[in-house]
Amino acid sequence: MEEGLGQHSVPPPGSIDKYKILDIKPIRSLIPVFSKNPQGQSSGQYPSGFSPFFPFGGPHDSSTTGAKPRRTAMPTPLQAFRSPFGEEEDLNDNDDFSNKRSAASQSTRVKLKKHKVYNDVHVDLSGLVGISPGQRDNGNREVVNTVLMTFDALRRRLSQLVDAKELNTGLIKRTDLKAGNICMTKGIRTNQPKRVGSVPGVEIGDIFFFRMEMCVVGLHAQSMGGIDALHIQGDRGEETLAVSIVSSGEYDDEADDGDVIIYTGQGGNFNKKDKHVSDQKLHKGNLALDRSSRTHNEIRVIRGIKDAVNPGAKTYVYDGLYKIQDSWVEKAKGGGGLFKYKLIRVPGQPSAFAVWKSVQKWKAGFPARTGLILADLSSGAESLPVSLVNEVDNVKSPAFFTYFHSLRHPKSFSLMQPSHSCSCSGKKACVPGDLDCSCIRRNEGDFPYIINGVLANRKPLVHECGPTCQCFPNCKNRVSQTGLKHQMEVFKTKDKGWGLRSWDPIRAGAFICEYAGEVIDKARLSQLVQEGDTDEYVFDTTRIYESFKWNYEPKLLEEAITNESSEDYALPHPLIINAKNVGNVARFMNHSCSPNVFWQPVLYEENNQSFLHVAFFALRHIPPMHELTYDYGSDRSDHTEGSSARKGRKKCLCGSSNCRGSFT
Repeated sequence: MEEGLGQHSVPPPGSIDKYKILDIKPIRSLIPVFSKNPQGQSSGQYPSGFSPFFPFGGPHDSSTTGAKPRRTAMPTPLQAFRSPFGEEEDLNDNDDFSNKRSAASQSTRVKLKKHKVYNDVHVDLSGLVGISPGQRDNGNREVVNTVLMTFDALRRRLSQLVDAKELNTGLIKRTDLKAGNICMTKGIRTNQPKRVGSVPGVEIGDIFFFRMEMCVVGLHAQSMGGIDALHIQGDRGEETLAVSIVSSGEYDDEADDGDVIIYTGQGGNFNKKDKHVSDQKLHKGNLALDRSSRTHNEIRVIRGIKDAVNPGAKTYVYDGLYKIQDSWVEKAKGGGGLFKYKLIRVPGQPSAFAVWKSVQKWKAGFPARTGLILADLSSGAESLPVSLVNEVDNVKSPAFFTYFHSLRHPKSFSLMQPSHSCSCSGKKACVPGDLDCSCIRRNEGDFPYIINGVLANRKPLVHECGPTCQCFPNCKNRVSQTGLKHQMEVFKTKDKGWGLRSWDPIRAGAFICEYAGEVIDKARLSQLVQEGDTDEYVFDTTRIYESFKWNYEPKLLEEAITNESSEDYALPHPLIINAKNVGNVARFMNHSCSPNVFWQPVLYEENNQSFLHVAFFALRHIPPMHELTYDYGSDRSDHTEGSSARKGRKKCLCGSSNCRGSFT
């Protein structure tokens, strides 16, 4: 600290004016300058032959502050994470460290894939995913979703290749950093200029499982730092303002109140007992927070919440805009001085972090869930309870049905010819990259799932290991057979009947549930319709579904694959499921023209016969208490030339900007 304070001393409260401490004028705002080419063009704001160094000298968009911007800053360069080319690496995600799997011998391969090592050349490939140059500077909701889905598709593919020991880039160890670096260098990003206040297309309550996701959408440009700053030229000279912070619990942040946060500044050495033993300095992020405490500009707050299953991982939730109300210096347990900042949430914003706090209390049993009708609708059929809640009206329950977690096949139903199960005996599970495994060979040589049971890519058909396979029951290739992984809630909506949502955050590609019910044929379905029985709880794979892109773009990885895997489903036979009388939580999912869930056909063996199933996966990250929806598709008669639209079309109430108005 300054003003005569010792290295390990902090004045008692009231003994010194805190603003005398905080109002230190750094030399040129602590902007380091470095010599550059004498012939290069120099800025009028810096000595000739010198240029500013990131982050305080980068370009920014400060239109919201009325100050004159300099130039747009780039996020922290990821080359800092590089390892020497060709060095053996472990490209695991930030929450994958404890789940490493060995690869099979290369001699077992029955096909060859060539994966070119990615380089750092900045080539604009944003057009591959439909992002225009203007959208890189200012996005919208659709662009943000496109960028995030592209990032996660790349991350999933990289994880799949690393699991199978098919890729060793010699660049960045973690696949999330690798995917982020690709997106940055290829122009697949949005909201690139820094700004004060909200970010176009990013909504309060959005969740992120990786810091790089926040970087590529412009929410928080620091891949590691907790404070993101904007350097501007204002009326009073050069100023550095804080634009966003990440409160991840690394310090002594107090975050019990949903609208108030006490944020600890950055810096100060830790000893082995995680105690600050030296004073924090008023520079970098702390300096930016000090200036923001005086200007009272809006600051974006992202809360880091520990994963209950994997304590080493975090989920980040964007909690909206805050303003600094107060700041002071506080003595830490280790003797060092800490900067403290009290931030108050701007009123009138949707709930975000407060929702997480409510869910945590419900799981602890206090207070009881408002509107709770049943604690477990499944009556123990699921490993996790399924709550039944109505906060809208006095309806006590949906129409009676029998809860069943999978399919019921009548004896008269014609099944496929049996196929061959895998013979991975002596192994705990099938190993990615082992093409001696018949189940992996049927998946075109790729293991369909990565760590945490996340689906790597949409496929025409996913082959899972079944009960007759010799691998252990905990094999990672049985994802859709292991029941619910997230605590679900069936709730009454305002205008769409009953709906389904999760108490837990769901990451893109995560398994949600199977569509359970009684398997019927087309004749039986026609009979039900003629008898006036509703087909509201029917899933029919013969319907026409809107196509969409979810998989990675091979050109972004410079990957040479001769036969690119299609996302068009290739079912061995039609499957129609009636969930009116027998079913599970899937029967409560409503339709949306912009869904957050998609279905994937899955095949596995039971009793020496192959059965087709419909499994649902998250299309993108889904925050807690957000309704789960999928596209119901349309009847083929609606697309028959010269035929009139099918009777009984329902008005669509999804509220999406892409709403088609009705569905059948």
